[in-house]
Amino acid sequence: MSTEKEPIPAASNFIRAVIDKDLAENKYASKKWAGSPGDAAHQASGQVDFAKIRTRFPPEPNGYLHIGHAKSIFLNFGLARDYNGVCHLRFDDTNPEKESQEYVDSISDMVQWLGFGWDNATPNGNKETNLYFASDYFNVMYQAAEALIQHGHAYVDEQSAEDMRINRGTLTEPGKDSPFRNRSVEDNLRIFREMRDGKHADGSMILRAKIDMASPNINMRDPAIYRIRRAHHHNTGDQWCIYPMYTFAHPIEDALEQITHSICTLEFEDQRPFYDWLMARLVEANLLANPVPYQYEFARLNLTYVVLSKRKLIQLVEEKHVSGWDDPRLPTLAGARRRGYTPEGFKLFTDRIGVSKADSWIDYSILEDCMREVLNESAPRKIGVLDPIKLVIDNYPENQEEDCYAPNHPQKPDLGKRVVKLSKELWIEREDFMEEPSKGYFRLFPGNMVRLRYGYVVKCISCEKDAAGNVTTVHCEYLPDTKSGTPGSDSVKVKGNIHWVSAAHAYTAEIRLYDRLFKDAHPGSGDKDFLDDINPNSVTTITAQLEQGAQDARAGDIYQFERHGYFVADRKDSIAGKPVFNRTVTLKDNWQK
Repeated sequence: MSTEKEPIPAASNFIRAVIDKDLAENKYASKKWAGSPGDAAHQASGQVDFAKIRTRFPPEPNGYLHIGHAKSIFLNFGLARDYNGVCHLRFDDTNPEKESQEYVDSISDMVQWLGFGWDNATPNGNKETNLYFASDYFNVMYQAAEALIQHGHAYVDEQSAEDMRINRGTLTEPGKDSPFRNRSVEDNLRIFREMRDGKHADGSMILRAKIDMASPNINMRDPAIYRIRRAHHHNTGDQWCIYPMYTFAHPIEDALEQITHSICTLEFEDQRPFYDWLMARLVEANLLANPVPYQYEFARLNLTYVVLSKRKLIQLVEEKHVSGWDDPRLPTLAGARRRGYTPEGFKLFTDRIGVSKADSWIDYSILEDCMREVLNESAPRKIGVLDPIKLVIDNYPENQEEDCYAPNHPQKPDLGKRVVKLSKELWIEREDFMEEPSKGYFRLFPGNMVRLRYGYVVKCISCEKDAAGNVTTVHCEYLPDTKSGTPGSDSVKVKGNIHWVSAAHAYTAEIRLYDRLFKDAHPGSGDKDFLDDINPNSVTTITAQLEQGAQDARAGDIYQFERHGYFVADRKDSIAGKPVFNRTVTLKDNWQK
């Protein structure tokens, strides 16, 4: 239930203030838990709940989780951890037409990747698995619907969808009662059971809550709670041909699971009156018992340079603007993991942006900075030459090689050093040589001296060019008594320091330089199609030269390539002895420029 590292004390927010108050007032002190979800009678048979609070993360299994979900996961699981509670992973699978086991598996995988689970120890030493599916409660939801009908709080409506839309009213005009609103309880029960038994066509009728068609809150104008859908369900198969609406099912799921604090995003704020109305009606019908859950809303994540709309993400994948749900450019958690983003980076990000009720935009650079901060601390170093050009040390003996020593992490001397081989021919960055240097250029040019990082001071002598005038090889001579780590290393002062890899020992690697998928901070703003804002340079594939040992990287291993940024061995395309690397993030924020 907790991440491996000891959690940093969380900053206070309005949700924590609510929980503190509820616990101080013993609001849930007598709440019982029978060890599994159930109605009032089931829970009454249990003991006082060992969990001080119960929260839940309730994704719909109709897509892959994205960065916004990470905020909700850390919030709900984090609150449960910090208050000696339990967080449930619950799949809100009430819409069979869009759900699949693929999404269930991917969501479970991402929750665990972020460091959380659903197995919790009970006081008697047993294990409680808090992994649930809304579809497991379909029988209880059906009972709840019948209870509403029997108490005069629901009716079957046979109006067309268009008539219902017209009669619903507007923000300034009240709605009109359905001509079917005053059916008898007996007729409503009979027809609803006929709906259940498959005697009516899809879309021919719905079950609606009977509340108030004149309510200023449109969500309270007799909302739909059941519809007919002949669709195969990933969990219940073809058992049902009627399915509950999300706004009806979700509060019941919370109540059956004895959730104390139901936390959701602000778009559900207008639905809270229905949530409370439904809880009250089902308590009156003795299906539920007080205290019932209460809904709290916080601002969802609004992040620049990405789209988090499920519809738009599906469009990007299905129209092949990206390579799949785990494309490293996508804001899905699967894509972020493949990009090299880490759970620790997401934790720092969610802590940094906080939890509030005010909608605001978070710049993507904050997320990147959090990843840099975490990776700078954790990533071992390697040398990579991304735009290689040959450097020949003319006075270095043929077929000779020697060991140079580079720290595995400059801030962590306890991690030791690694050997970097030096030989006559090296690879250096093309930008580290200029035949005619610009003002302030201190790297290689004819007559200038620089230090080969971890190696010798060298003096540039000349260069070779191809027929087109492009430099192909740079020639230099080394000063034998100037090797780093030796007494003579300070005998010659130079202003330039460049990195390199031995041509004889280098690993030739495919590297993908990923950038932001969109070039506009708000893709699709105004009258634009969001696809028009796709960054044409969001990925560039290059061939680079890496220091020896890089070929041993396993899928998922992350390094800082000195001077260039952080890179991860791709989880999908890397094979043993031949890793492909993805750039996770640059060393500095280039977008601010």
